[in-house]
Amino acid sequence: MRGRWTAFAAVALSSLLVATGCGGGDDSGGGKPDTKVEVFSWWTGPGEADGLAAMKADFEKKNPGIKFDNAAIAGGSGTQAKAVLASRLQNRQPPDSFQGHAGAELLDYIKAGQIEPLDSFYDQNGLRQVYPQQLLDQISYQGHIYSVPVNIHRSNVLWYSPSVLKEAGVSGAPKSIAEFITALKAVKDKTKKVPLSLGAQWTSDHLLENVLLGDLGTDGYNALWKPGADWSSPQVTKALQDFAEILKYTTFEAASTDWQGAAKAVVDGKAAFNIMGDWAYGYFVGSAPNGLGKKADTDFKWAASPGTEGTYMWLSDSFTLPKGAPHKEGATAWLKEAASKEGQDLFNPKKGSIPARKDGDKALYTGYLAWALEQWQSPSTKLAGSFWHGVTANNKLHTDIDTAVGLFLQNKDVAKLQSALVTAAKNDSQ
Repeated sequence: MRGRWTAFAAVALSSLLVATGCGGGDDSGGGKPDTKVEVFSWWTGPGEADGLAAMKADFEKKNPGIKFDNAAIAGGSGTQAKAVLASRLQNRQPPDSFQGHAGAELLDYIKAGQIEPLDSFYDQNGLRQVYPQQLLDQISYQGHIYSVPVNIHRSNVLWYSPSVLKEAGVSGAPKSIAEFITALKAVKDKTKKVPLSLGAQWTSDHLLENVLLGDLGTDGYNALWKPGADWSSPQVTKALQDFAEILKYTTFEAASTDWQGAAKAVVDGKAAFNIMGDWAYGYFVGSAPNGLGKKADTDFKWAASPGTEGTYMWLSDSFTLPKGAPHKEGATAWLKEAASKEGQDLFNPKKGSIPARKDGDKALYTGYLAWALEQWQSPSTKLAGSFWHGVTANNKLHTDIDTAVGLFLQNKDVAKLQSALVTAAKNDSQ
């Protein structure tokens, strides 16, 4: 099954989609219009919470008779929210719409019959014309579309402090994994700053996918997510050894916080580097109380993570229509908001992402986002799907990799880590 989702991994995408509206529906089947919609997400952090609030306001303006119930649950990358969601779906108590990463992450919900196809919704709202066919193919399963992407995120971004690099004598962003390790050593030897800031365990998984991409290259990384992938190769061994070396320049204290604290250390001049998705940008430049109000090129700079220049490791937040949604009409209205040009242009500049639609207002995307939009749309840019953020790894493989990384953070045994990853890939292919 995994191959159907990941065949695109070596293919170029041109933009991501956001669909709208499924069929109608009501609370009781008696014709009474819905009066609410429960939207389940993990958008509680800086930037994303502001973006959701902007979409909520637009939704309520367009749908004055429907109350928006924000059922967001805190936890970076949806780690806590997914566990709560799984319990609700198992007990047949679904929200009206829930957030999920577009791609393989949704396969489990589809196979379990927990979400509805959205083909008619796309047709009724003209979305097949708005978004590229290649994207539609990549979020489809057995000929049906199941999600409504809101944005495109980039996973492989290196955020760094110009002042700390200057203090360490490092001239600009490192271009390769080898240069990155050299720069980390320089920061450790010449300053009292943290070379690389990390947060909760999932940020180590996020780091791993960046190191794999940086060492293996786009084609080598994409090959890892195809059926029969070879995780036992010397090239993977070298990447895992580099991962272990890089982790020597982080701090154990950082593991007690989420991505926000780790990212903030860079813009506060307390850490040199942080590898994190571009949602960090919305946090950095956003206004108080949720944002930090920092200035690009002064408080922080960015580049593609080491060894990945020219490749866009992508992911996308999307929304679904659960089977048995209590307020289907409200859910349809929400999906229309998520798919709309207005909704995406309100949300993405605050979130730190670019629109999935091709017709987003480019004037709204400045600074890092202008760079990201240009790179995403460039025909020369290669694409790789983020495994940690649901594009190439289904939930089981995702969990197995996370477990392997968690054990590695304790024992630091590269051979055991590689063996666990080999086993995880084999189990996924069966």
